[in-house]
Amino acid sequence: MRSIRFHGRGGQGAKTASRIVGTAAFLEGLTAQDSPLYGAERRGAPVSASTRIGREPIRERGLILQPDLIIIADESLIDDSSARVLDGLSERTAVFVNTALGSEQARDRFRIPGRVTALDLTDMTLRQFGKPVALSAPLGAVACRLLGLKAESLRAAVAGELADLGLPEAVIERNLALAASCYESVPLVPVEETAGAMPAPVPLWTPVYEPPTVGSARISASANSPLHETGGWRTFRPVLVPDKCNGCWLCFVYCPDGVISMTKDDLPLIDYDHCKGCQICVQECPTKALVAEREQEGAGTWRAK
Repeated sequence: MRSIRFHGRGGQGAKTASRIVGTAAFLEGLTAQDSPLYGAERRGAPVSASTRIGREPIRERGLILQPDLIIIADESLIDDSSARVLDGLSERTAVFVNTALGSEQARDRFRIPGRVTALDLTDMTLRQFGKPVALSAPLGAVACRLLGLKAESLRAAVAGELADLGLPEAVIERNLALAASCYESVPLVPVEETAGAMPAPVPLWTPVYEPPTVGSARISASANSPLHETGGWRTFRPVLVPDKCNGCWLCFVYCPDGVISMTKDDLPLIDYDHCKGCQICVQECPTKALVAEREQEGAGTWRAK
């Protein structure tokens, strides 16, 4: 059995990528299992998904603690301790990072002891679609390549999974072309197969319950949202082109997180420490005064303080 763990941000397509890999493996006669893990937060929040494939029935369930392959859709997650993308990593683990860095640079930059492969899937997707879209097809393609699954199986899996999402045929065809390009661009680094042994049993933990005065949420408690900076969730940031702004305030109205304020000149002021990069303001701006710019390493990228 081989176990694959995907890490990305909400909206990047990690969940669908895990399904693509499971479907491709199933089409080759293997047993497959995939499951996502995410919380109440939506776009931009750290998410993960797990896929197991093997020749025998798979009896393991739940989180993959010691993956054979880790697919990282967003390099900023590596420095986010809450995302725990490198948990269970060993020297035999194969790791793929979506980054503009080369494989050797990525290994050194992120101090990854395993076998690292890197490719800028975001740039390839932008060149194919001309705008930010989910990375489901390219992430699935990279994983299939590293797992040694056939290109024909990948193509059928991408077409089937994206069709199930209701995407137009034209969009599916462009994703198929992108997946094929990514598949061919990744060097083949064989992923070692494990015996699939169940992890050692862990003693049950008895929770300690606090009294209601301590353990219950209170609407009257002091607000803490400003203390929880979410700017690191962003892969594209909204940037204002002042000459195009007509001061309509629509960006202020539509921002779901209240990170846009307006100046006395009716220009939007964006709080980048808390902006998650959902791009709703960019989509709603009638004059295209707000544009999406990709976050770049060392070029004003948000960093935790």
